[in-house]
Amino acid sequence: MTTTNTPTDKPRTDLTRLAAGIGVSLLTSILLILAFHPHNLWLLAFFALVPAQIAQYRILPQKWAGLGSAVGIGGWLFVFLGGMFAGSPAGMVIQIVVAVIIVIQIFTVPGVRRFHERTGYRWFVLQGVFDWVGIEMIRSFIPPINTHAFIAQTMYTQPWMLQPISIFSIYGLGVVIILVNFALTQGAIYLLEKKWRLEELPFLPPKTILRWLGAAAGVLAIWVGASLLILASAPANAPVIRAAAIQHNYPVPGHQDSAESQPLRLQALSEQARLAAQQGAQLIVMPELGLGFDPQVEYTAELKALAAETNAYLLIGYGLDDPRGWRNEAVMLTPEGEFLQVYGKNHATSPGEPPILTAGVYPVYDTSLGRLATIICNDVHWTDTSRRLARDGAQLISVPTLEIPGIALEQVAQSVLRAVENRVAVVKTDVAYAAAIIDPYGRIIALRDGSPDGAAFALTADVPLGTSAAPYTRLGDWVGWLCLAGFVFFTGFQEVSKRQGKATRDNSGT
Repeated sequence: MTTTNTPTDKPRTDLTRLAAGIGVSLLTSILLILAFHPHNLWLLAFFALVPAQIAQYRILPQKWAGLGSAVGIGGWLFVFLGGMFAGSPAGMVIQIVVAVIIVIQIFTVPGVRRFHERTGYRWFVLQGVFDWVGIEMIRSFIPPINTHAFIAQTMYTQPWMLQPISIFSIYGLGVVIILVNFALTQGAIYLLEKKWRLEELPFLPPKTILRWLGAAAGVLAIWVGASLLILASAPANAPVIRAAAIQHNYPVPGHQDSAESQPLRLQALSEQARLAAQQGAQLIVMPELGLGFDPQVEYTAELKALAAETNAYLLIGYGLDDPRGWRNEAVMLTPEGEFLQVYGKNHATSPGEPPILTAGVYPVYDTSLGRLATIICNDVHWTDTSRRLARDGAQLISVPTLEIPGIALEQVAQSVLRAVENRVAVVKTDVAYAAAIIDPYGRIIALRDGSPDGAAFALTADVPLGTSAAPYTRLGDWVGWLCLAGFVFFTGFQEVSKRQGKATRDNSGT
């Protein structure tokens, strides 16, 4: 039987409670903004959701409970994603998607609150985890959001927190972070309601709260312990290559620039390639759409001469409007002057980019340096492309990109996660903004960000090759699918509980 008590505070108007609830929920927006890049105050991610949840379940009137999530989560997404994509076509689409999310929260959360009140909050933590991570799984398939702003991303600078995602995926790390948030929310509500109650609401049972706090602490401890153990067992004698990420500071895509600019673009990239070679680079990665011609058709002799001069493998990014369709591609050129198989970007950037003619092929280059592969820009925001290449034996994956300044560190964070998931090294470069070299354990060996003005440079570092033997490479996003199933289950369970409650009231004549 659910126990309630009489409010000790004087009744407050709905307007006062709305104002207070919105104010408290805004704290969640602020904490989440600070937890993500560029601030990287990652510790805040473990309790950032608590204020909005308190507002949602204790401060706001029941019919307006959705404002807690709408303000706390919606406000963060508007600021974080809006800031990254400001002024781009994707920015407008993202704002529309976020607005839809906010509206859905406003209309659905009151029902979730009623469900928890009917069931004495016994499912509060579990449903909270399934809802958050299940929805992340859903939006991973929605361009242009995809894996942007996943809660696991807050940890990209902390390799000691990342290692179990090579088994449990980024969704597994999301479960840990959200579990802690909801367990702390229960504890915070219990402490607050002992002295301050706005209306008759079910007490949260202390034993249940303690059990969930203990479970969250235990899961977090096991996760961190396993991560530290995996990190400590990283091989000390892994094969190492010297890689370079080069940028020429031409933010305009090559195919959109004039024909007269193409030799200038090639000259700028050649200068940076020579600088990288002077630093011993064996692999030189050029940016997405850095050139506006097919290197196997035009300027071929110049590029072969550059490969021979630098004695390095050159990964060349280019784009062109072929009569057959759009081509956004990268091709590997060996020091001996041989062009290897072309990789076509598999996930076109949405909105705006047409389907890529050569998508659907996943070459892994068996070279004297090791087994090398590439993905292109938006591919890094999907988990399938790098997983496919790792499954085929890739030890290092290049990530050439063409960014806008706001998204530079976002793609660095995504590159870190893809590296750890599949135990591969990553070399990420751009036309003008952020470049990074990342080892198979997510440690950022070298990083340079030219934002917001852009810069031409050659970022060079030694990086150990990966093993591409992570369980995740075979298992995929299994935790995400499990949480999605949990989300669907609780959606149905909530409806069943609602109907049972109505039937009980009808039978009792109330």
